[in-house]
Amino acid sequence: MAMIWKFMRVAKYSKTALSSKVKAREIPTLSRHSSSKTASPDFAANTSCSNTVELLGKAYPQDDYSNVTEKILSKVGKNLHNKKHHPLWLIKEQVKDHFYKQYVGRRGTPLFSVYDGLSPVVTVQQNFDSLLIPQNHASRRKEDNYYLNRDHMLRAHTSAHQWDLIRSGLDAFLAVGDVYRRDTIDNTHYPVFHQMEGVRLFSCHELFSNIKDGEGLQLFEKGHRTAHKQECHTMEAVRLVEFNLKQVLTKLVTHIFGDGM
Repeated sequence: MAMIWKFMRVAKYSKTALSSKVKAREIPTLSRHSSSKTASPDFAANTSCSNTVELLGKAYPQDDYSNVTEKILSKVGKNLHNKKHHPLWLIKEQVKDHFYKQYVGRRGTPLFSVYDGLSPVVTVQQNFDSLLIPQNHASRRKEDNYYLNRDHMLRAHTSAHQWDLIRSGLDAFLAVGDVYRRDTIDNTHYPVFHQMEGVRLFSCHELFSNIKDGEGLQLFEKGHRTAHKQECHTMEAVRLVEFNLKQVLTKLVTHIFGDGM
């Protein structure tokens, strides 16, 4: 069973189909920085006179879906959340430190790994299809997203990386990064902002181990499961995950803002 938290949306630029059997596993090593390379803003984007857009060292052919402006392209690669002492970096580090200390695996290593350097250029499959968002869903509209072409776009949320990270074997991680949506600029909206989200998968044993007679409880109701649809979660599983989520968020808010909140 998956639990997803989105901790941070800073709204100014200075501002799943899971495998049918989810197993808990330890994360043997943990880097305090992403294993992905962070792009340098010096060669972030270049729109040439040809029908291609060069971004982060790659060329993307333009088509009828291409709608990224030069202004937005100029923001890609700044990586404010990774600039030491920047307000976004400070918040990110506070959240990371809290999770490293609060949630520890059996071997004493942090349960959550952190990914803060994943490329903001993703495929449409990553951004929508992997999250089971229907083809006709309003969130896919060109009016709401920045498309490089029909197949590639600037991520609209850090959730675009969930499927790949889960498929790599992770069951507890934080994903941090700049995201892009075609919002009208006002006091609380800007086309470029930042998200930090947490994802954790629970096995039956993890979720029900401390519950009396928990051996007989299940994550899902009996039903038909396909590659595109999972059964409904049982009420017991929903309530336990809801309780866990509230505890996680309460502890995080207290860590960042203190007991006076």
